Amino acid sequence: MKTGMKRTRTVTWEDPFIVPQAAAGRSGLEILKDVFEGRLPPPPIAETMGFTGVHVEEGKASFEGEPGEHLYNPIGVVHGGFAMALLDSAMGCSVHSTLAAGDRYTTLEVKTNFVRPITVDTGRVRCEGVVVYRGSTIATAEGKLFAVTTGKLLAHATTTCLIVRAK
Repeated sequence: MKTGMKRTRTVTWEDPFIVPQAAAGRSGLEILKDVFEGRLPPPPIAETMGFTGVHVEEGKASFEGEPGEHLYNPIGVVHGGFAMALLDSAMGCSVHSTLAAGDRYTTLEVKTNFVRPITVDTGRVRCEGVVVYRGSTIATAEGKLFAVTTGKLLAHATTTCLIVRAK
């Protein structure tokens, strides 16, 4: 089957070390607000996959993205990694927004359920993450990914994160 023209896509991004350097002495929420509001650059993964942070407050974070054909897999739909990246970003940032200055976190586990295929026809998608539990060393969060125009749920997930306190 001949499908036609080759496509190209150019991606640009800023130095990925600007944000970590700007984080010194600032809370997770302060840094995330600066990224989401454009005072600091987004991470390269967001530029590469085509999504952006749209809202952050303590314990909550939301991202939006536009599924494109550059994200397709061999079965003719957007690769599940796109949904997982949005879910991991929203859930992770919801945890990050609770961190004190100098604290860090890392994801220990993510469980994702895909409930509908995503295609270019799905249109813009929104992912919302919210902290479910925040302890001194462990945090859990949940996320939901849905189509903006229809409101239909596309995927949902949970995560467990390890909190590393500042020394």
